[in-house]
Amino acid sequence: MKQVISLFFLILLFFSVSLAAYERRELKSLQVAGEPVPEIVNPKNDEPAVVSNNGLQSFAGLVKRLKPAVVNISTTSVVSNTSGQGFGFESPFGENDPFGEFFNKFFQQFPNQPFTQRGLGSGLIVSEDGYVVTNNHVVDRARDIEVVLDGGDKYKAEVVGKDPKTDIAVLKINPKRKLQAARFGDSDKLEIGDWVIAIGNPFGLGHTVTAGIVSAKGRSLGMGNYDDFIQTDAPINPGNSGGPLFNLNGEVVGVDTAIVAGGQGIGFAIPANMVSNVVEQIKTNGKAVHGWLGVMIQPISPEIAEGMKLSELKGALVADVSPGGPADKAGIKRGDIIVALNGKKVDTVSELTNSVGVVQPGTKENLKVVRDGVERDVSVKIGELPENLAAGEEKSHEVSEEKLGLVVQGITPQIANRLNLDETTGVIVTNVVAGSVAQEAGFRPGDVIVEINNKSVKNMKDYDKATAMIEKGGSTLFLVKRGDNTIYLAVKIEK
Repeated sequence: MKQVISLFFLILLFFSVSLAAYERRELKSLQVAGEPVPEIVNPKNDEPAVVSNNGLQSFAGLVKRLKPAVVNISTTSVVSNTSGQGFGFESPFGENDPFGEFFNKFFQQFPNQPFTQRGLGSGLIVSEDGYVVTNNHVVDRARDIEVVLDGGDKYKAEVVGKDPKTDIAVLKINPKRKLQAARFGDSDKLEIGDWVIAIGNPFGLGHTVTAGIVSAKGRSLGMGNYDDFIQTDAPINPGNSGGPLFNLNGEVVGVDTAIVAGGQGIGFAIPANMVSNVVEQIKTNGKAVHGWLGVMIQPISPEIAEGMKLSELKGALVADVSPGGPADKAGIKRGDIIVALNGKKVDTVSELTNSVGVVQPGTKENLKVVRDGVERDVSVKIGELPENLAAGEEKSHEVSEEKLGLVVQGITPQIANRLNLDETTGVIVTNVVAGSVAQEAGFRPGDVIVEINNKSVKNMKDYDKATAMIEKGGSTLFLVKRGDNTIYLAVKIEK
């Protein structure tokens, strides 16, 4: 019996040793198969951006290094309540709120009462002595601006300069010590799929870190003159505006600026190459100037390509040339297709607009154009974008903005497709100035203006002509398409 028991324990010991050896071999093979991703090293200081912690990747070290360069921004502005709708009341029942009519009547008893409006945003420090970059829309019309550092220190900020065309603003604070500044990277080197990190102040929660990848580049949103955005799935929320988008080298590759309402994992940032150019100009001159080519350009649709017998849909088609402008002087003609600028390919309209926009006026550039199927090189001296012109447009829309409080844009097939509009002509309202007669009349962003005083509005030229005739003291009737409905709105400018 003792021999049997001894034999049993010997067999059990043998299996235990064999099993342990097998597990060691299996563990070794698993470690080889699941070998951690090689560390990504910051070339500037040789510190790993992504470190391995028990086989898991972590951004912790990188985030600790970057957070001090990010700030929270709070603003205060005074808004005049001209329509009784500026008290910030938003019903949890939505449009079908049974108490909505009661509240509207109650608040309309107090017209023209100014009230304080607070805003939140983010920013990044770009110099040790306190220059801060954020979005123009974060600080536009702000009476007071407060910058909060990572450690909690608070400073009053002054606006050094703003550039509404790129939605960039530069602020200045006077810190008690040297600050940690962020550095810009080359956004042109970003690849779709690259890791990025967003740090900002979403919903006023303070320094918050999110991570994701570059989802797309060169996104056109119809949001302004230089419409070229980095799309990322790093979560971006209200309050992140003006905050930095970092790559894994700790470089700023974009400034977070927009989200898709109701969307998930869809955020947009202004490319760092555009931002850094504007920032340096504002710091040096107090304002930014942009290069101007003097052409009206449009994308090449399949129908246009077929009609012009083009083999591909790349390049920017010249629809018109400004008389006496840089392109006109250089010999550019209507129907030319611009395919390269200084050796850099131009595949889309936004690529050309943005490339020209960052060129210093007076600089000679080489354009490659296709005319009648033949490529040719054209030397052009870039001009300065006039204050009263928007990029790619030949008319000033500032008059209507100041007079009515409307910011509008001509509808192109690209915009119509992106916004799912049935209309391919007319102008679309992109912004309604707070406290303006347009807001009082009931205009909303997204409205499509199809008539003014019973005259058809098919483009910006029609719109400018009609609004130029508006006189103080009279009423102007607008026919507006809003969703599936068509409504009239009347605007009256007091004498």
